[in-house]
Amino acid sequence: MASAPPDIATTIPAGPRLRVRSLGAFGVAIDGFDDPAPHPDWLHELLAVPSWREALFALVDREGLVVCRDVHTPAPEQQGYRGVRGRSSRGRLSQGEYFHHDGCSTPTRPRIVEIRFPHQATPRHTRTAIAPFPDTVIAMLDAMPARLSTRDDLGQWRARVTARELDSSTAWDQAQGVFTRLVRRELSTPDCRAYFDAVDVAVGAYRAPWEPGESRLIANENAGRTMQHRRAYLEAPDGRPNGHLVKRWPNEELAP
Repeated sequence: MASAPPDIATTIPAGPRLRVRSLGAFGVAIDGFDDPAPHPDWLHELLAVPSWREALFALVDREGLVVCRDVHTPAPEQQGYRGVRGRSSRGRLSQGEYFHHDGCSTPTRPRIVEIRFPHQATPRHTRTAIAPFPDTVIAMLDAMPARLSTRDDLGQWRARVTARELDSSTAWDQAQGVFTRLVRRELSTPDCRAYFDAVDVAVGAYRAPWEPGESRLIANENAGRTMQHRRAYLEAPDGRPNGHLVKRWPNEELAP
């Protein structure tokens, strides 16, 4: 297994060495240490030291996604985590099922969002799809049914996205909002979910199921690579108990 990139390997404590591997088109996984982890909650230990955290954040900026495996957090709320809420209502998708940045309602979006599936008895039946932005917006237009993509009321946004003439993150967000509202209004719930599944495939989203003790650090609003994420059902919701996720914004909430 490949060793850690130099900017990570040279800043962790002497002795243990991170095991890092590529996830494909974007992202890396940290599967732990060559030696036993220095602490069961080793990710929080890395984030607690300024030099280590900045090296890790730089890796997130560059790769877009860093997946940390087998992290133990006995009391997540004591580490600044809060529950991930949001359920689908009857007949409609929840807001979390559309591609989005985290902290959309805040004046300044957080640099990184960390989402974790703590160790628990209940499995997680839904994925979290993660994909590069604004590629998500382009894929939404490409995957849109022809009867919708050719509508006159799509207007300038279809032409501007096709020609890649949007020159700011805000403009791409506006185009995405137009596309999302259109499919949400015009497609049935099953068709809308199938549409976003097709978008996931078209954009090459990371859709691996959650493993207990897994934490994902996602580049949320970054000068380098920026990502979006969404809830993606493995199958139609059927009321089964579903393992819960927690999240935090480590750059803002764990500032040294």
